[in-house]
Amino acid sequence: MLTKYLIIFLISMVPLIELRGAIPYSQFLHLPVVPSFIICIIGNMLPVPIIYLFARKVLEWGKDKPVIGKFFTFCLEKGEKGGQKLKEKAGNGLFIALMLFVGIPVPGTGAWTGTLAASILDMDFKSTVLAAMSGVLLAGILMMIISFLGFDVFLK
Repeated sequence: MLTKYLIIFLISMVPLIELRGAIPYSQFLHLPVVPSFIICIIGNMLPVPIIYLFARKVLEWGKDKPVIGKFFTFCLEKGEKGGQKLKEKAGNGLFIALMLFVGIPVPGTGAWTGTLAASILDMDFKSTVLAAMSGVLLAGILMMIISFLGFDVFLK
């Protein structure tokens, strides 16, 4: 059982997959709902402060390096595009926009991209973490509902 929890914890930390993949997988593994939800939230949030504080600096450093340059440039461009979209749509409501960007469970949105975009927009650390946490909770609730509905359909 501990191994299954470790697996969903690690899946929650993976960019692009995050808890959007970990929560349905936890239900596939028949893990209890509440502990799975909590573990997926923690796993998804754990990288957020690190991303905010260091990702932009590392990506800027590596964007012109031979092997990693193209990927790092792609990540920077994705973060900048996400940040600009947030800024255009949000105006003064950047916190809510970031929360919704992180919270709507579609590919390309999530804590990783949202936090990178917030750091590129120079949003303050506390607001970024709170918006990401709110968004992760929202995404977790939505994914849990979708998982229950989806598995219910397949089991009948």
